[in-house]
Amino acid sequence: MILPSELIVDNFAGGGGASLGIEMALGRPVDIAINHDAEAVALHAANHPRTHHLCQSVWKADPWDVVQGRPVGLAWFSPDCKHFSKAKGGKPVEKRIRDLAWVVVLWARTVRPRVIMLENVEEFATWGPLLEDGSPCPARRGTTFRRWIGELRRLGYRVEWRELRACDYGAPTIRKRLFLIARRDGLPIVWPQPTHGPGRLPYRTAAECIDWTLPCPSIFDRARSLAEATLRRIARGVVRYVLQTEMPFLVHLTHQGGHRISALDRPMPTITGAQRGEMALVAAFLAQHNGGVIGRDAREPMSTLTAAGSHQQPVVAQLSDTDREGAERVAAFLVKYYDTAVGQALQEPLHTLTTKPRFGLVTAHGLPVVDIGMRMLVPREAYRAQSFPDSYLIDVPGPDGRPLTKTAQFRMCGNSVCPEMARALVASNVGIRQEAAHAA
Repeated sequence: MILPSELIVDNFAGGGGASLGIEMALGRPVDIAINHDAEAVALHAANHPRTHHLCQSVWKADPWDVVQGRPVGLAWFSPDCKHFSKAKGGKPVEKRIRDLAWVVVLWARTVRPRVIMLENVEEFATWGPLLEDGSPCPARRGTTFRRWIGELRRLGYRVEWRELRACDYGAPTIRKRLFLIARRDGLPIVWPQPTHGPGRLPYRTAAECIDWTLPCPSIFDRARSLAEATLRRIARGVVRYVLQTEMPFLVHLTHQGGHRISALDRPMPTITGAQRGEMALVAAFLAQHNGGVIGRDAREPMSTLTAAGSHQQPVVAQLSDTDREGAERVAAFLVKYYDTAVGQALQEPLHTLTTKPRFGLVTAHGLPVVDIGMRMLVPREAYRAQSFPDSYLIDVPGPDGRPLTKTAQFRMCGNSVCPEMARALVASNVGIRQEAAHAA
């Protein structure tokens, strides 16, 4: 375990995902958090008031000055990943940002943390020299990474790394990242066993992150039409995740109770004497607007969030047995954007969409689809997907005293470490159970 005399330091602390996971694992706050982004520091400070915050570049934070002679039990590092990530595309990278991980070696050399942990995208292992145009040299992929690992080992650290998916450890997102553990205290490096997935606890889902009480405006009533590529994705998503879905679900439209989603293969929830229409039958999915992906079933973990926070958008297909005009409108939309070969009368079965005879042109389980709504995720939904609890403050004053914008909230969420991942790794390596097991 981390001794009371030892410090816990979170470098590149961001909005506080790693710090939260560390606190969950150890039951004590992170002592020092370092980040250059004043908005991130404001968010971190609001949620971690017992932590000492340094708003400055990690390169300007001299480790000796930071720790003031106290031993460091755990140092966590999450250096900027966008100049390694495949999500960046073909744009040239910046060497200054790619080299941020060398600060780990600086800390290892100067204050010698007992345990070091690092999180980054999986492409971090391909770290190598750049060509003159700023693109990575394909012939020397991974050479800088191996040299970096060698420096840690020369300083007496045992080093291991793995790629882990957050959904396997209880977060409702498939986010996959490279995690590295280095320690010099002679204790073994322990990789936590997955807790969720086939043969284990069921995966947490995107559906539990979504606030189904928020309106989902119709895509047909927008002042400015969506892009053609977006409309095609929506149409294909409706076919795959609505018309062909095995099971829609009930959404409670009242505000009574916390559980507002009911599967149709479970007993019906209590019907109250409230006004007609307190529940709605829907089939929903999350449209995804990056990487050519159509979308994801809402009953699966959410796809990896980005700092922009705009790639996942809830789509809801509304079902009705009376709105014929709406059904014809949706039918025309699917004919136009799903496939040019599916044009036929509303009364005819649409066998090109599915081989299952119970589906008609735009019917889901016998009810016509009369409208399609889509909206942006709100920040709270994104934080839920990253496994932050609802008690985590996100609408907090920024450095200028005004509430953080949604853009800032999304940016810090997309850049954050999933708290559940930090909790699992820290608990397995510096938690009470890990060291007790080693002593036994």
